[in-house]
Amino acid sequence: MDTDSTELPSVLRARLTQNPLWDFAVAFYGQPDIEAACLTLQDEAGVDVCELLWHCWLMWHGLTLTTSTEALSSIGTWQREVTVPLRQLRRQLKAQANTNDRVAKLRETLKQAELQAERETLARLENLALQSDLRVLSCEAQGAGKHLAQMLQLQKKSHLSTLQTLIARLDPPTSPR
Repeated sequence: MDTDSTELPSVLRARLTQNPLWDFAVAFYGQPDIEAACLTLQDEAGVDVCELLWHCWLMWHGLTLTTSTEALSSIGTWQREVTVPLRQLRRQLKAQANTNDRVAKLRETLKQAELQAERETLARLENLALQSDLRVLSCEAQGAGKHLAQMLQLQKKSHLSTLQTLIARLDPPTSPR
């Protein structure tokens, strides 16, 4: 059963702040097969992993955003202009870092900068969720997977299968947490 945002109890928003997105993302990403699934969706389908983890966090709470917002677009701009270039540089230096200690140190610095940029992205996404219209999501596993696939604009069968790896680990609630 869906509930519109005007009926969304403030206690649900409070639960979001009690379980910060960063903490959820680190714990969820650290589960077996989750990192590989996220990176597959990032590299093959162009999915922003931070946005993916944000949607998973909301779904884990039994919630979803009612509409996409302009703020989500500005967060995407941050990712494209800051995080992605750092990731590309870090990846480009991987081979050189194996044989050059100075390059390895630079690559580690880039890795830390990329992580900080991702942490900033997650903070912005969490703030967006706390300030946006949310609704309770009907979360049987198949419906949750379809909803998330639509939010991420995934259509390829292999990507949908990879997404199911995430959904299976999410164990979405039947009602808001």
